[in-house]
Amino acid sequence: MKRNGSRSCLTRRSRFGSRERDWLREDVKRGCVYLYGAETSTATTATASSTSCSSSSSDLHLVLCTVETPASEICAGEGRESLYIQLHGDLVRRLEPTERPLQIVYDYLSRLGFDDPVRIQEEATNPDLGCMIRFYGEKPCQLDHLDRILLSGIYNVRKGKTQLHKWAERLVVLCGTCLIVSSVKDCQTGKVHILPLVGGKVEEVKRRQHCLAFSSAGAQAQTYHVSFETLAEYQRWQRQASKVVSQRISTVDLSCYSLEEVPEHLFYSQDITYLNLRHNFMQLERPGGLDTLYKFSQLKGLNLSHNKLGFFPVLLCEISTLTELNLSCNGFHDLPSEIGNLLNLQTLCLDGNFLTTLPEELGNLQQLSSLGISFNNFSQIPEVYEKLTLVDKVVMAGNHLEVLSLGVLNRMSHVKHVDLRMNHLKTMVAENLEGNKHITHMDLRDNQLTDLDLSSLCSLEQLHCERNQLRELTLSGFSLRTLYANSNKLTAVNVYPVPSLLTTLELSRNLLECVPDWACDAKKIEIIDVSYNVLTEVPMRILSSLSLRKLMMGHNHIQNLPALVEHIPLEVLDIQHNGLTRLPDTLFSRALNKLNKLEQLEELNLSGNKLKTIPTTIANCKRLHTLVAHSNNISIFPEILQLPQIQFVDLSCNDLTEILIPEALPATLQDLDLTGNTNLVLEHKTLDIFSHITTLKIDQKPLPTTDSTITSTFWSHGLAEMAGQRNKLCVSALAMDNLAEGVGAVYGMFDGDRNEELPRLLQCTMADVLLEEVQQSAHDTVFMASTFLVSHRKLGMAGQKLGSSALLCYIRPDTVDPTSSFNLTVANVGTCQAVLCRSGKPVPLSKVFSLEQDPEEAQRVKDQKAIITEDNKVNGVTCCTRLLGCAYLYPWILPKPYISSTPLTIQDELLILGNKALWEHLSYAEAVNAVRHVQDPLAAAKKLCTLAQSYGCQDNVGAMVVYLNIGEEGCTCEMNGLTLPGPVGFASSTTIKDAPKPTTPSSSSGIASEFSSETSTSEVSSEVGSTASDEHNTVGLEAGLLPRPERRCSLHPTPTSGVFQRQPSCATFSSNQSDNGLDSDDDQPVEGVITNGSKVEVEVDIHCCRGRDLESSPTLRESSPTPCPEEPSRGLCFGIRRQNSVNSGILLPMSKDKMELQKSPSTSCLYGKKLSNGSIVPLEDSLNLIEVATEVPKRKTGYFAAPTQLEPEDQFVVPRDLEEEVKEQMKQHQESRPEPEPSEEDRTEPPEEFDTAL
Repeated sequence: MKRNGSRSCLTRRSRFGSRERDWLREDVKRGCVYLYGAETSTATTATASSTSCSSSSSDLHLVLCTVETPASEICAGEGRESLYIQLHGDLVRRLEPTERPLQIVYDYLSRLGFDDPVRIQEEATNPDLGCMIRFYGEKPCQLDHLDRILLSGIYNVRKGKTQLHKWAERLVVLCGTCLIVSSVKDCQTGKVHILPLVGGKVEEVKRRQHCLAFSSAGAQAQTYHVSFETLAEYQRWQRQASKVVSQRISTVDLSCYSLEEVPEHLFYSQDITYLNLRHNFMQLERPGGLDTLYKFSQLKGLNLSHNKLGFFPVLLCEISTLTELNLSCNGFHDLPSEIGNLLNLQTLCLDGNFLTTLPEELGNLQQLSSLGISFNNFSQIPEVYEKLTLVDKVVMAGNHLEVLSLGVLNRMSHVKHVDLRMNHLKTMVAENLEGNKHITHMDLRDNQLTDLDLSSLCSLEQLHCERNQLRELTLSGFSLRTLYANSNKLTAVNVYPVPSLLTTLELSRNLLECVPDWACDAKKIEIIDVSYNVLTEVPMRILSSLSLRKLMMGHNHIQNLPALVEHIPLEVLDIQHNGLTRLPDTLFSRALNKLNKLEQLEELNLSGNKLKTIPTTIANCKRLHTLVAHSNNISIFPEILQLPQIQFVDLSCNDLTEILIPEALPATLQDLDLTGNTNLVLEHKTLDIFSHITTLKIDQKPLPTTDSTITSTFWSHGLAEMAGQRNKLCVSALAMDNLAEGVGAVYGMFDGDRNEELPRLLQCTMADVLLEEVQQSAHDTVFMASTFLVSHRKLGMAGQKLGSSALLCYIRPDTVDPTSSFNLTVANVGTCQAVLCRSGKPVPLSKVFSLEQDPEEAQRVKDQKAIITEDNKVNGVTCCTRLLGCAYLYPWILPKPYISSTPLTIQDELLILGNKALWEHLSYAEAVNAVRHVQDPLAAAKKLCTLAQSYGCQDNVGAMVVYLNIGEEGCTCEMNGLTLPGPVGFASSTTIKDAPKPTTPSSSSGIASEFSSETSTSEVSSEVGSTASDEHNTVGLEAGLLPRPERRCSLHPTPTSGVFQRQPSCATFSSNQSDNGLDSDDDQPVEGVITNGSKVEVEVDIHCCRGRDLESSPTLRESSPTPCPEEPSRGLCFGIRRQNSVNSGILLPMSKDKMELQKSPSTSCLYGKKLSNGSIVPLEDSLNLIEVATEVPKRKTGYFAAPTQLEPEDQFVVPRDLEEEVKEQMKQHQESRPEPEPSEEDRTEPPEEFDTAL
């Protein structure tokens, strides 16, 4: 192995050793390149890329190198001529000698989203990366590709249809459009016979096995018989020849074959008229390179798009027969002046380059009728358009135009269509008032225009100006037919004169307060969409239009509808989500001409209003097939079950109580939704009548639940998925309430659009990937990003080429913020979104990565010269800019997710996950308000899906609702949640109440203020294993001290054992004689005791130091919180930090603020942790704390219990023969202890009495 310098070539092996790994760890700029051998198989590229190494182990070896190592150096060390690179199992490109393979890999991983150099180095050494980026020492060849390019072999050949000619072995080649037969065996030069096959025939010769007869077209057709040795060869030749003879024109398609030059035999096909070389790596100076294409004398069409040429091949200008030339996406920065020699050129496509100007010589192409220069770097419309009189379309989408100059367009009298979408247009300039009579169509979508005045375009028929920032729009109505101005800020739309030819008007998602007057007077208007505005009324003239077919006025502020007078041909009426309280009684009645006013009505949407009834005259709408009226106050079922064509009825979320059913239901009824009507009770007879309906939705009876099931977890989820009108479900969800042994949860939503397999793969693998990444990094942004990127790689390993939106939500204990118990991390790509409900308000947690909703992503895709089609899709495939999968669209489509992290609080109620279809039809606020009061999360998820479908969603829709119960009340461990046996045989379920303000203790309240490991009676009692119990306690100690592990929830994980070990002791003080924590002779609350009216339990390790010596301990001074100032009304309170898994620890003073927090149950969840006795301890000590109070009341009837320990090894048992000796020593020890001076108040009290076993 060579390790000096940059060249570090390894011997042939397929995995690392320890020496290699040590060498890599020394510098992140070091790495390795997996070098594959040539592959020859019949499998497709996608199949070959589905495994990390399709070659044998002898064809794969490692090359250790650095980021500075060029390809030429690796080739020299490996004895190779060239290196080849393959991305995503697609095209194979030869590396230039100066290119650096390892740097290419690092740049690729960095673009995907990896940020950490160490992680990039680790991923680069993973052999599974070969499914995404792979290096070859030889150019791989696949037989199916070779068959389409060229077929050759030595076979028995006979010329002519008769048997006069003899069979002879000849070299036979099928390439392009011709069959080539050599005159001499094994001779590829000299005389050859060429048989054109376009329009000819290829037939099976029945008299001879595996024999084909090739015939050319025409009256003087020639025939060659070729006999093959095997059936496989026979089928390959027959399949390829059949494609050639079936063509009407001589077309050769060699696209996507990684070609650097065309095959030599292709030049025998002189009849080729169209040559497709798209998606290759064509070179210039090669025997079959671009410089030789002029040899095709009849070539009319040439496609060289996506070849990464870098500059325009000048020799192409010598092919004077060309009429169509496609050179898009080749990285051109300019065009040569020689392009003016292509005088016959009619179509020139230059999209996706870096052009800023066009040469004047281009104006010589007087036959040019189509010029495409979209997605370049033009800042203005080229002047050469004025000379190209046959070009009627200016197609300049995705350029850098900032000013729309109408004067330039006026000079181009031949231009009718102008496409300037996705530019940077901000203003419009009109040089004069001269009218423009030739422009009929204009597309200005996705720009930054604020005001637009196109009144001078008097011939304008169609205008697209969606997704701008328009406040006012002025147009000419002479020729206007369609107007699309959605998603702006329009307050006024002026059209003059009245557009008599207008048929479609779409003004949704604006700020209009009223429908324009000119729209009411349009005589041919058929579609009006003014939804999502601020309309307050519906003009009577709109409902009097004799041409209107579809009226969309949902999501406005309309309070009532005018009464109809005449019959109108309205077919669709959508007035959902307004303020309607009633409908006019005459809305559906007959008009004066004895026709129903809405006789042709087919769809009616009344959802989200305040209607109580629907007029009975709706029965006159005989053509009505869809009625959507959910989320109203309807109590009487409308008379719609007698309509002959009714199909879909949605009356969910109303106040229905009964249904009047006719004798026979219409046979067309397919969907009836009655969910959300809490007072509706359907009898068995009614259900039998509804049994023939394809989809019947009614509320299910709730299952009986107990309190323990409701409060036993911090979160619970419900999932609903509906296929809609599609025959397959392409949405999957991931839900794990107890991830990694109950310390977290993970939820996900995956939308594959048209692919159902991809979401299933992510559903099965993404949680495992997350667990692996969490173990490698504790930073949420790191492990979440790595989870998505690794999942992206795994999809490539599975051979998946399509993409999927993905959303992942991970809940885990918060290790950073001590005031929060859990942290929610959300990551997403694509269009799946998550929304958190906090205090009843929606909080979006994700980002939509689409061209329409994310201008930054759209600009990134444009800068990388992707072609965005008119339906806003990248290369016509997807509207998303970030997906898992779709690796072949790199670098336009990336898997790097958007990540957000949110600490969960007690105000967080629920989490909603949904796919694109859900959020297209529901707003965040509407979704939250719809489900926040639904008890069952499954019912809530179903409600969201049903709501989306009722709004017209016909696609796959998925929703997941996660109910959150973040707080101590959701704890399920024994120490906080359930009422399990305590240390003395019973548990306390006391809640904290506001205590009265403590005052000076009374004379009867003695204080135990000292603890000593040498003199404490409690310690001696504990060490000898005393089993003293309270006389009032009827439960034995054994019942509460079973040696079993304590159950913990994810909020309170089991503490780890500390370093300091000491035999623990336990003391429990109980005061249960009065309701307010006072003795019968007490007048005031005892200092230092929580007066919550219940027993006070204190567990204490009496092996700890004296309370008065705490301040002198340097260790405690550093680790304990600052003690509160001394107050005469407050006792000193200590907390014990446990240092082992049982009870031992040290006393810590507690601050005043923390003591005050005990008064409020709401603040206890935010700052501290509630124990079983109702007290609060600091959150930073919540894992290993035992509460202790140093001042408790002295009681004559009280008791002191020192039970045996939980752990058998901690018990100290005194043998019988030593019991008397121990008692004597204890007695002497007590007598030798100096008694403290009692205060005046304590002298009046009788001595303290204890009942113990000793």
